[in-house]
Amino acid sequence: MSAVLTLAAAPARRLALLGTGTVGTAFVQRYQSLQARGVALPAFSWLANSRTARACAQAPDHELQQANLAVRGAPALQPWAEAEGLQRGDVVVDATASDDVANWHEHWLARGVHVVTANKLGQGAQLARAQAITDGRLGGGAQYGDSATVGAGLPLLSSLRALVAGGDRIHRVEGVLSGSLAWLFHHYDGQRAFSAWVRDAARAGYTEPDPRVDLSGEDVRRKLLILARASGIALRGEQVAVTSLVPTALAALPSDAALAQLSLLDAPLYAFWRQAQEQGGCLRFVGGFDHDGATVGLRILPLDHPLAGGGQTDNRVAIHSDRYPAQPLLIQGPGAGADVTAAALLDDVLAIVRPR
Repeated sequence: MSAVLTLAAAPARRLALLGTGTVGTAFVQRYQSLQARGVALPAFSWLANSRTARACAQAPDHELQQANLAVRGAPALQPWAEAEGLQRGDVVVDATASDDVANWHEHWLARGVHVVTANKLGQGAQLARAQAITDGRLGGGAQYGDSATVGAGLPLLSSLRALVAGGDRIHRVEGVLSGSLAWLFHHYDGQRAFSAWVRDAARAGYTEPDPRVDLSGEDVRRKLLILARASGIALRGEQVAVTSLVPTALAALPSDAALAQLSLLDAPLYAFWRQAQEQGGCLRFVGGFDHDGATVGLRILPLDHPLAGGGQTDNRVAIHSDRYPAQPLLIQGPGAGADVTAAALLDDVLAIVRPR
């Protein structure tokens, strides 16, 4: 008598989106566009922001609109995340800049929930958290898609990891890592107030909601930590020396007041620009690390320097290694914008759910 073995079907993967701002909105739009073209995607089951968590009973764009209309109340994330929400095999997309959400990454991974993120506060915060994310991923058998955290999906992290996996030793990495600051210094010509360009960048969605995060160098510091750790260098936050562009008086203001006082940037930035002109160079905001530490700050570069090129929001990164000792490997491309970041998030989702 022959026996018939019946295998239980694996539960369908579901998708949850955290963050319904500019990146979250672009993610929903791209998801629906790909779905309309017949791309196989997991079911869009939930979306949440700091005010509400919603099951997607209707089209994702409708649920996103309703989430953004929700009144502010008690945070809805924790019970949703702990209880009926995420299960093994599901994919959660973190399109926030929240430290609280980033703190959940390791727990979701340990439960077998895949995490795709643009939030730099996972791998780009405390070294202990980055190590816990790795441990959670390995222990839970889940995947961690983080290509949107640095370079908005440019092959920076994947290239570094591939080099290390191939036995290469990374000596030094430096680059223009902020798309917003790249845009600013490609446009600023000393003729128009620097603060006016900052407001333009904010309206275009190139900066963080508070532009001081970009101008302070904090965004680049986080990216350096992510890149260094991907390179096999256990860089700690205190090893990164950051020279901020934000004057002390501007840094001390609350967010709303700071946006009204951005003109405090104008005099010091004009002085930097004049100095660059006198030296025949250009201004670029550069971050770099090696095995001894890391630095972040504004530099005057010769016009033929590898990091002086590019345009618009381009990131431009030079990788020096055993394989590339004299002439660095250069990676360049758009490094800011909601659309390219959302595309990078969905690329990571697709890499997780496609059959291998």
